[in-house]
Amino acid sequence: MIRPKHLTVTVPLGLAILAILAAGEANAAQAAKPAPAQGAKPAAPAPAAKPAATPDSREVNLRAYVELLRSDVRSQKVAILSEMMEFTEQEDAKFWPIYREYDVELSKINDDRVSLIQEYAKNYEKMTDTVADRIARGALDLEARRNALKLKYYDRLKTALSAKTAARFLQVENQLLMILDLQISAALPVVK
Repeated sequence: MIRPKHLTVTVPLGLAILAILAAGEANAAQAAKPAPAQGAKPAAPAPAAKPAATPDSREVNLRAYVELLRSDVRSQKVAILSEMMEFTEQEDAKFWPIYREYDVELSKINDDRVSLIQEYAKNYEKMTDTVADRIARGALDLEARRNALKLKYYDRLKTALSAKTAARFLQVENQLLMILDLQISAALPVVK
């Protein structure tokens, strides 16, 4: 029986993303916790609750998002793509130059996303309807640009390789991007 290959290799990527985010939250929580007095009995652990987002914790989380978008996630993506795509030598030689061009263009979109997240963080406490609208439209524009980019490179890969191979790339890339998007979105506070 032939077993289909699933994107289970994303566990290391997901764990790396979670580690970056957890480190940011742990640093913020640790900074907010007062040190026990000399000789004092340690307090019983408090029930688990999500700490309120302070300006310091938001800054730490913002740095984590930036790190996430610019970190070695790219190298992990390359390893995952290599395993999932199962290229022949000829396909490999055609795919990677196209992928590198795609990644450069995606990086520009991610840089714009970082700027939008920074604007959101800067305005979070004093969010107005005008700013909220600008940020929401910016997020929708980034999503549209990323989809247009994927379409552009799907067509290029379909021409260089095959529709089936291009579709496989699109499927794996979408899964990887969704994992990254979910981690970032889940950690951003909801507009007040």
